[in-house]
Amino acid sequence: MPRSVNAVASRKRRKKILKAAKGYFGARKNVYTVAKNAVDKAMGYAYRDRKNKKRAFRTLWIARINAGARQHGLSYSRFIHLLSKGNVGLNRKVLADLAMNHPETFKAVVDSVNKG
Repeated sequence: MPRSVNAVASRKRRKKILKAAKGYFGARKNVYTVAKNAVDKAMGYAYRDRKNKKRAFRTLWIARINAGARQHGLSYSRFIHLLSKGNVGLNRKVLADLAMNHPETFKAVVDSVNKG
C-alpha cells in the first residue's frame, strides 16, 4: 500500500508560514526553514511586546499625572491617595489626558480632591 503524505495539509501549513513572513528581507521571506525561524521569533517578540506596551503606557501616564499634579503643589502619590480616598473613579489614562490636553479640567479635579 502506498504511503499517504497528505500534501494538502503540508502545503497549507507551509503557505501559512510564508504568508506571515511576507516583507521580510532575503531568504527569510521565501525559504521555508528560514522563514519558520523568523516567524517564530517575530511571534515571540509580538507576544512579549503586547505586555510591554501596556507597561510603557502606564509609565507615561504616571509621568504626565505627576507633572500635572506638581503644578498644583501635590506629588503623584499624594494625588492618587486623595483620589482613592475621595472615591474619584478616574483611571490613569483619563487623568493623563486631562493633565496634558485639558489643564483647567485637571485643576478642577485636583481642587475637588484637595478640599475633601
